Amino acid sequence: MAAELELFADYHQIHVQDEESEDDLGEAWTDQTVSDGIAVADGLLGIGTAVNVTVAVRVDVLTAEPTAGDLADFDHVVEAGLEAPSGQVVVMGCSDFFDDAARFDVPEGWIRVRASRRNLAAAVAADIDSGTSPETMEQVRLQIWPAPQAAARVLKRWERAGV
Repeated sequence: MAAELELFADYHQIHVQDEESEDDLGEAWTDQTVSDGIAVADGLLGIGTAVNVTVAVRVDVLTAEPTAGDLADFDHVVEAGLEAPSGQVVVMGCSDFFDDAARFDVPEGWIRVRASRRNLAAAVAADIDSGTSPETMEQVRLQIWPAPQAAARVLKRWERAGV
């Protein structure tokens, strides 16, 4: 199953969480997790974004781990385990209204979420206007599949120029 969304990445993040998670990411965002672009809490992942405006998000729910063969097509790629005992994940901007957020059926138990981001330099250059055009909009692909519990890891790192 695949879906295309546009989400407001308020505070430079979007959330992927189990439908029943009540945790927050307040203490999960550290200097290291901000640099890595992923924060993990109980039943909740924060995916960092380069911009603080609307981003394009594609969600792919898969039956098995995808290949990493297209890493060259993306600027920054991270992944982490997420426990989803409800069998449903919510994908939303961190300040979106929870009841209105997109929901996706996933296998109950542990899943893996890979966040692949691209068009980051163009989005940063356009700054607040980046969400107004496909040429400058940050693009995030979320791939979700069943997998055992595993720690977050960075598969490919993007460094903002001049930082």
